[in-house]
Amino acid sequence: MPAFSAYDGTKLAYHVFGEDGPPVICLPGGPMQASAYLGELGGLSAHRRLITLDLRGTGESETPQDPATYRCDRLVDDVEALREHLGLDGMDLLGHSAGTNPAVLYAARHPQRVDRLALITPSPAAAGITVPAQVRLETARLRRDEPWFPEAFAALESITAGRATAGSWEVIAPFWYGSWDAVARAHHAAGAEQRNQEAAAVFGAEGAFDPGSTRAALARFEAPVLVLAGEVDLNSPAPAVAELAGLFPKAELVVQPGAGHFPWLDDPDRFVATAAGFLRRA
Repeated sequence: MPAFSAYDGTKLAYHVFGEDGPPVICLPGGPMQASAYLGELGGLSAHRRLITLDLRGTGESETPQDPATYRCDRLVDDVEALREHLGLDGMDLLGHSAGTNPAVLYAARHPQRVDRLALITPSPAAAGITVPAQVRLETARLRRDEPWFPEAFAALESITAGRATAGSWEVIAPFWYGSWDAVARAHHAAGAEQRNQEAAAVFGAEGAFDPGSTRAALARFEAPVLVLAGEVDLNSPAPAVAELAGLFPKAELVVQPGAGHFPWLDDPDRFVATAAGFLRRA
């Protein structure tokens, strides 16, 4: 397994998929989930070489001595160490879900190092964008014809009202996927074992985000940006994703029809066509 040393000596692992084209550095979400759940992003590896990073304390990467280094803004230095390890002057950077936060912070801190930025069903936390409960509920209602909807929606209402029980989050799992089929069920079950809960608790700790300065930096970011939302994704609803896209001077907003939080699983061909088309260099 290829690996490199971070700024504090922590050994970080990464995975390589595909052989064609310049590399795309891919940051997983969770937060702090091993990159295995990304797979080959629905076949994107046939178009570009994917470098999927196991963030510190996840997957094949070492656990750091200092748990405070799990904080999102401090992960930016790990991304920079990976760039240096690969010998890249500039790179295409892709983040998914919570992994879009270190991607955005990296772009804000090192804009000259990012050639293209792809934000897939992004978390907008780094930019200070919040998602109202009503928007999540409205997005969830798009699934009202699904057989699992009544029970899942009741659990979602409990969560948004602050009345969640220990099992509420598991009941709403079908909402994360465009189709709650065998592939989605297996993907969800595997994900539960891939997340570092201690690291996740630190990821967004006080000091992790400075929305004002981040927004100012993004307004000056001149590289092309793809911001992709899933039409039925209640984790990253399209209205919030559109607000994030509006912070960039050169952002393209795409809403993938019928997709949930993992659009490469819901419609691989459509996702790959969109992502590969954006990442293809002129």
